[in-house]
Amino acid sequence: MISAVSAKDLEDAQVIWDYHLMHHQSEPADVGIGLGSHDLGVATFAVKLYHEQLFPMIVFTGATSRTTAARFPRGEAVHYRDHAIELGVPSVAIRIETNATNTGENIALTRDLLAASGTPVKTVLLISKPYMERRAFATCQKVWPEVRAICASQPIGLNEYLASIGDPKLVLDMLVGDFQRVMEYPALGFAIAQDIPDDVETAYRRLISTGYTSRLATT
Repeated sequence: MISAVSAKDLEDAQVIWDYHLMHHQSEPADVGIGLGSHDLGVATFAVKLYHEQLFPMIVFTGATSRTTAARFPRGEAVHYRDHAIELGVPSVAIRIETNATNTGENIALTRDLLAASGTPVKTVLLISKPYMERRAFATCQKVWPEVRAICASQPIGLNEYLASIGDPKLVLDMLVGDFQRVMEYPALGFAIAQDIPDDVETAYRRLISTGYTSRLATT
């Protein structure tokens, strides 16, 4: 068990963190999609983009997971919606998708929700945790290739993000887990392939050997 995050762990995590960021320029989209997680900052940033008039409607998507069941017992999407309303987004501008338990379902079920309501969608702004940008993009390109996907996340550095969450071990575990999915899911048909620099894969394998393995997929 890891008792403390070392300086070398943080150095490796920074390499992977930087890789996960897509560096897309936010621009107007038909809909903003807030991908559910343990991080309420995703909803906060979605609200900011809504108030900047980058999209007329937000869909929050997500059920619960082992990471979020205690924090968001009514479901990630429901808690995100309530937070957005508290921050001034009118309820009529929010839709929720409450069944998704993974990123593929986040995208597919949101796509189906919008199609069922007759909402035309050509461009989506995917709003996620910073270290989930690349996986969200790769998944959307596979599951919903008809739309143009733009990624966005709270503009925050790794150290500041770790402090905001308050659990560095959890964040590094999840950062490693997201990278594993970026690397392995294309072969399973869940996402498009991404180029992976050698230094990023080396940092990933070093963090695994150190013990950051609790969020690795077992497929």
